[in-house]
Amino acid sequence: MFASRRLGKELTKMQGQLPPGITLVEADNLENWLLDIQVLDANPIYAGETYRLKFTFSQNYPIEAPEVVFVKDDTHSIPWHPHIYTNGIICLDLLDRSGWSPVHNVESVCVSLQSMLTSNTRKERPEGDENFVRYNTQRPRDINFVFHDNKV
Repeated sequence: MFASRRLGKELTKMQGQLPPGITLVEADNLENWLLDIQVLDANPIYAGETYRLKFTFSQNYPIEAPEVVFVKDDTHSIPWHPHIYTNGIICLDLLDRSGWSPVHNVESVCVSLQSMLTSNTRKERPEGDENFVRYNTQRPRDINFVFHDNKV
């Protein structure tokens, strides 16, 4: 019940106005939302690109972080970044159990991801991307990433 109340408030606010480069695409239910983000600075890695995010909410949101992944489809690719796997899974402490706080919301996650992309200077995938994508069977929220690189 708390999740639906909180998501309803967030949705109402987001339908009014979002920060530049963030677009609400679909929020037909309180379980899955789609948003598009763009990097608005002059970073050549992401120039002219729009990336799609899928948010999946549990009954425990906002106590528990949403599951957030980049989605690849006919018009959206997965951004190149040392913390984003080719299957769209994002290694970001904010989305981890230890880094999440109920003060965060969908908008703050999108802004954090925009910032993460904006500051990146390396067009590469995480080390071990191919094996991770091939063999991982865990949902993103259940993966215990080791956060050791604040440079990208």
